[in-house]
Amino acid sequence: MNTLDAADIAWILTAIALVSLMFPGLAFLYGGMLGQGQVLNMVMMVMGSLIVTAIVYVGIGHGLVVGDSLGGLGIIGNPSGYFGLQGGMNDDGEYEALWGAFFYLFAAISLALVASGAAGRMKFGAWLVFGAIWLLLVYAPMAHWVFALSDEETGVVGGWMRNNLHFHDFAGGTAIHMNAGASGLALAYVLGPRKAGMGRPHNLPLMMVGVGLLVAGWLGFNGGTAGSASFLATYVVLTSLMSVAGGALGFIVIERILTKKPTMLGMGTGIIAGLVGITPSADAVSPMQAVLVGFCASAAAAWAISWKRQHHIDDSLDVFAVHGIAGIAGALFVMLFGNPQAPAGVVGIFRGGDISIFWSEPIAIVVTIAYSFGMTWLIATLLNKITPIRINSEDEAGGIDLMIHAESAYDMRTFGPSQLSKAMEQRPQASGKEAAVPTPPPPSAQATAPASAPEPESEPESESEVLLSADPASVSAELQPSSPR
Repeated sequence: MNTLDAADIAWILTAIALVSLMFPGLAFLYGGMLGQGQVLNMVMMVMGSLIVTAIVYVGIGHGLVVGDSLGGLGIIGNPSGYFGLQGGMNDDGEYEALWGAFFYLFAAISLALVASGAAGRMKFGAWLVFGAIWLLLVYAPMAHWVFALSDEETGVVGGWMRNNLHFHDFAGGTAIHMNAGASGLALAYVLGPRKAGMGRPHNLPLMMVGVGLLVAGWLGFNGGTAGSASFLATYVVLTSLMSVAGGALGFIVIERILTKKPTMLGMGTGIIAGLVGITPSADAVSPMQAVLVGFCASAAAAWAISWKRQHHIDDSLDVFAVHGIAGIAGALFVMLFGNPQAPAGVVGIFRGGDISIFWSEPIAIVVTIAYSFGMTWLIATLLNKITPIRINSEDEAGGIDLMIHAESAYDMRTFGPSQLSKAMEQRPQASGKEAAVPTPPPPSAQATAPASAPEPESEPESESEVLLSADPASVSAELQPSSPR
């Protein structure tokens, strides 16, 4: 264990505070991209991830992740040494409280991302039970494989991926993003698509607020992984910011080619995809390469969104495309173009690197996707056999916020037509050269006016309506998933 000075501890604490912003950020991002009748449920699923993770992680989760591997196999850690995080009560130089808090947030955000596959149709209680089991059987082994380091001096054995396979993953592209992406896809398969039909993102500005909070949190996520207030922390913050620009540019360019109209929805999607791509590669590429990482990750996510549309999968917030596929793109970029001048010193194949990296990275990717998808599918299927985990058709038709949580995100009565007409009539008369506010025509005039047939939402007339009717992470008819919102 490296000794940390006061500046190091202060930086890690700052990183913890930044990472905590990712939870309201993800709640706003996911909530804004859903229909208005599903917002509160999604916010509760994201924030509920903090609750269930705290119980599991403080109990035995931290030991399963970073503890000495049981049997020296590198599969799962021994929880006994970290049970209840009791060591965090002692100032013994092990920093158990510091790293326990940091990695607790890693586990919680991983679970929160999986909520994409359950949007609008999973029972809240079932989500919490699923989350606890998923953390123990899916996240904990994956995180141990990636984050647990071996120590020859103490005889501690870490995870097999990091210490035996020797693949490169700076901050959890496999254990967090690919893992959550494949798990969200599996959960969507088990639950099936929603029955309400295609919906529209109800609040794009809220979505972009969420993106902004996630960017701030990601700087703590990647910067804190450096482990100290050091040059490495500074460097990965820089490359992370460059990936934001590259990711946004990538999706805008694709939109421009396919639809001639760049959108804010596409920009937000590209930003997140760029950050996902840089997570495994932040210390292994140059700043200019970081822009390319973001661009390539964004393009890969766009392709995956199109693939999801073709297969009618209701991963409505596209965690598989934006986190799973973009994470794979970032890992493969290191394999091909790793820069020896970057802090990690990884030499990509196209720069004359060792051929062993050509198989170590793909093996880590394939094992991650296969294990995460398979185990999540098994967990969700077994739970569904014991008791249905999906809400009934009546509750789904009535809106999960109102029917399950007895709440609504917006009180639309305040803005009803009658209230608006009264407010207009009660406004003071305009004076001077100001034009008076026109009053609504009398009921008799309205009755004699020919009524125009309402336009069906499923057939928007303008291109802007087509773009707004797209799936949350898609931006055009070509990228728009067909799954109902």
